[in-house]
Amino acid sequence: MAERKLSNEYLEITVKDHGAELVSVRKGDTEYLWDADPAYWGRVSPVLFPFVGGLEGKVYRHEGKEYPMTQHGFARDRDFTLFKQSGQELWFGLKADEDTRRIYPFEFELQCGYRLEGSRIEVIWKVKNTGSKEMYFAIGAHPAFLCPPGRKGKQTDCFIRFDSDRDLILTRINEKGMAIEEKAVVELQNGMMPIEEHTFDQDALIFEQNQAHRVELLDSDRKAYVAVEFDAPLFGIWSPAGKHAPFICIEPWYGRCDRAGYQGSLADREWENSIAPGEEWTRSYFIEIL
Repeated sequence: MAERKLSNEYLEITVKDHGAELVSVRKGDTEYLWDADPAYWGRVSPVLFPFVGGLEGKVYRHEGKEYPMTQHGFARDRDFTLFKQSGQELWFGLKADEDTRRIYPFEFELQCGYRLEGSRIEVIWKVKNTGSKEMYFAIGAHPAFLCPPGRKGKQTDCFIRFDSDRDLILTRINEKGMAIEEKAVVELQNGMMPIEEHTFDQDALIFEQNQAHRVELLDSDRKAYVAVEFDAPLFGIWSPAGKHAPFICIEPWYGRCDRAGYQGSLADREWENSIAPGEEWTRSYFIEIL
């Protein structure tokens, strides 16, 4: 599968056509992204579209019809088309086709862009409704960063820092990965939380309601080495449960999994986005190497 590279005086990045997935971020000799070792997790930074998270019963309902859908949607498993590479930018596109229409009855074009700006990478999403009816979707990021960097140590040597001066409220999920009413408080010290042995025992940590917009990973000396900045109203922090994997994902989301027991329509899902016919929806987030 083809891979595309961009570089400047600070960084070199690599993006695959398959999934328009960012698979490498290097600064000098140091790699910052996970390597997709299937012993832990066989992906690096998938684009989540047109769903984020899972669906109750692995199906959703739209206009009286039920459709199957895998967790996080199908974009991460499709080949995108590179349609622009110039200077410090890469742009990939995915359009509706016969296969997508069977499980997602909308005409769309998804564009994923990567732009280098010094030691920052801007990741840009453009969702276009190319059909004649209202379109509903969710989209999110899932980049996995080595933790600790250089694999020198163990995950529990690291810390996470948020741009928040108050404790965070965690949305709990059940054993099927669906959101439940139970909440929990994540206590921070100077905006930081340690990574503990059991931090990810219950899968992803989900934060709703714009509680933070910058998340940093810190090494054992509490020195930040990577940051993710975003305007998204939700984000997740994830590493495989029980594996103590050498990476942590920081995930800006516009959407999330179903509420446990949800039987409503696609249009009424919590955090769902919509676009009128002919309109375009654009958002971005930044990865910064510190």
